[in-house]
Amino acid sequence: MPNDHVTPEGASRDPHQHQQLSAAQRRAVSELLRVSPVADELARRFEAAGFSLALVGGSVRDALLGRLGNDLDFTTDARPEDVLRIVRPWADAVWEVGIAFGTVGCMKADGGQDFLIEVTTYRSEAYDRTSRKPEVAYGDSIGEDLVRRDFTVNAMAVALPAKEFVDPHHGLEDLAARVLRTPGTPEQSFDDDPLRMMRAARFAAQLGFTVAPEVQKAMKDMAARIEIVSAERVRDELNKLLLGAHPREGLKLLVDTGLAEHVLPELPKLRLERDEHHRHKDVYEHSLTVLEQAIALETEGPDLTLRLAALLHDIGKPRTRRFEDDGRVSFHHHEVVGAKMTKARMSKLKYPNDLMKDVTKLVELHLRFHGYGTGEWTDSAVRRYVRDAGPLLDRLHKLTRSDCTTRNKRKANALQRAYDGLEERIAALQEQEELDAIRPDLDGNEIMKILGIGPGPAVGRAYKQLLELRLENGPMEHEAAVAALREWWAAQDQS
Repeated sequence: MPNDHVTPEGASRDPHQHQQLSAAQRRAVSELLRVSPVADELARRFEAAGFSLALVGGSVRDALLGRLGNDLDFTTDARPEDVLRIVRPWADAVWEVGIAFGTVGCMKADGGQDFLIEVTTYRSEAYDRTSRKPEVAYGDSIGEDLVRRDFTVNAMAVALPAKEFVDPHHGLEDLAARVLRTPGTPEQSFDDDPLRMMRAARFAAQLGFTVAPEVQKAMKDMAARIEIVSAERVRDELNKLLLGAHPREGLKLLVDTGLAEHVLPELPKLRLERDEHHRHKDVYEHSLTVLEQAIALETEGPDLTLRLAALLHDIGKPRTRRFEDDGRVSFHHHEVVGAKMTKARMSKLKYPNDLMKDVTKLVELHLRFHGYGTGEWTDSAVRRYVRDAGPLLDRLHKLTRSDCTTRNKRKANALQRAYDGLEERIAALQEQEELDAIRPDLDGNEIMKILGIGPGPAVGRAYKQLLELRLENGPMEHEAAVAALREWWAAQDQS
């Protein structure tokens, strides 16, 4: 692909920015050359059928950023039924999940790579004031299509197979300046699709971009409009924001523009009023810092469960705040209240039950370590800590360590040493006792045989008693476990 085909319309006059543009163009050439065979082949099929095809939106943006993957987005003047007719004989797989919105998906293997391709008919989306679903109207030109896209950095295209760069809204300059603007007025853009306000925050988190002042103003003025969008779509944008490289920036934008009041109201409520007589941490800033510190401890890529728990771990504090007689501020049982609030909010956002259960459990357990004090926990307490955390133990370790944001180095070091000590004790006990699979020393069948009883509630009570003994005392020899079971059984009311 010759370099002169990938050129901006209206080059920047700022020499530094011009250098950035040139670098972006070089990256784009390299990225687009890699996908050129499959893109060109598809484009020739559309051309032979009398239609246009262009690589568009996020694919062009990511190519310019040097991060284009194998998911390719195209736009065309062909209607969906024509797109199906063109791609079916060519693609290795075709799906029609998004066809109601003008999108046909397909997969094509080429050069040892699998390309996931979406071809969307030129379109515009707008929300009816009383509907949660966008209305789709097809357009007739790529210019029409680009002006209705969310941001200028996503309103660029490469027309194929000629490979002509199309940038009517100076998206390349905004990309170089790392700023988010809308092709038309932000008010029109957000009125067309209010979810774009969430996407502005998401791109700030993913790409580290700033949001233009006029876009922020429109977000503030139109924040309530987000309520017309389905909870599932809001949740998906929130997830992408949290999994970005700079989630603090996206979350702050949600709070500062008032969007958070409608999608995650517990977050702005963490900005508790403080005065000189009742000093306590800024819970909002503390929560954002805990989130960043948790991210720093991730070892296997972004962890949505951990990030949600870090963000929400203290949301019970506003409801539990009490001013004590000595001037201190207390938040008794905020972890229990916070767990209930977490469950309620995640339920409203339609999160999967398993994820909701795990995040809620971490919020509930995040203070448990502080009962460890200076290391006086018994082996029994350590076993219960591991038992209650279950498969979330590693995440609980990370959340608890992240929850230390004190500037007092002596206190911070003491907390870290205490947690190091707890982890060492857990490791030692795990080696001795297989803590990850704590269960009674006798199973249900053995209990029934020893006591001469059949299935029923009594077996469950006996099992629970033996589990308590296991947690309290560690593993027991078989004879000792049998004796303990008989002793407990003899003390039960058999009537």
